[in-house]
Amino acid sequence: MALKQRDGSYAVVFDGVIFTPQDLKRIAEALDRHGVKLVKFSESQRMVVVGVDPERVEELCRDAGVKLAPAVGRVVRSVKFCPGSALCTLGNQDTLSLAEKLNKFHGMELPDKMKIAISGCPNSCTEPAVRDIGLMGTKEGFTIFVGGSAGRKPRIGWVLAEKVEPDKAVEIVEKILEFYKNNAKRGQRLGDFIESIGFEEFRKAVLG
Repeated sequence: MALKQRDGSYAVVFDGVIFTPQDLKRIAEALDRHGVKLVKFSESQRMVVVGVDPERVEELCRDAGVKLAPAVGRVVRSVKFCPGSALCTLGNQDTLSLAEKLNKFHGMELPDKMKIAISGCPNSCTEPAVRDIGLMGTKEGFTIFVGGSAGRKPRIGWVLAEKVEPDKAVEIVEKILEFYKNNAKRGQRLGDFIESIGFEEFRKAVLG
């Protein structure tokens, strides 16, 4: 749940997809009281708090009114998402509500880390085609990519489904996670797992 820093303090990640100005004010006041000097927002919108006293982590979370999210490990990471139709003039789909729904999988233990990204339009600002699971908004619904990667082995994901309604997209993501969790080897990313069994076999298992 935390990353040890050079000075013996810890970096922790606060759980949450959407924060109001009131939330940020409460969090900022708590961080100030606890002497935290730095807050970093990661590429997946995670609020990373750096310089936390390891003996006061629980107290800090109570004061800030937040829970911790997994910082590392073989788990579902924070969902990356753009503003979508709620704020962006190009947005075709509501990415904010979908991100909140998918956040229930955050921290789920898996054979390897899992990165999920949502974009509200084909401009794909969050790069869904190169994430383990990517959802790209179109006027007809979401296109779902699987098995993408932007790391040492770059890979464009396979198109699993198109024109998918938001609630159905959540169901499909859940099926992907369950099938992957129950069948992949430890340390095997989703894209490598799909390659090992074949995309059509994967598609049939997830979509029926």
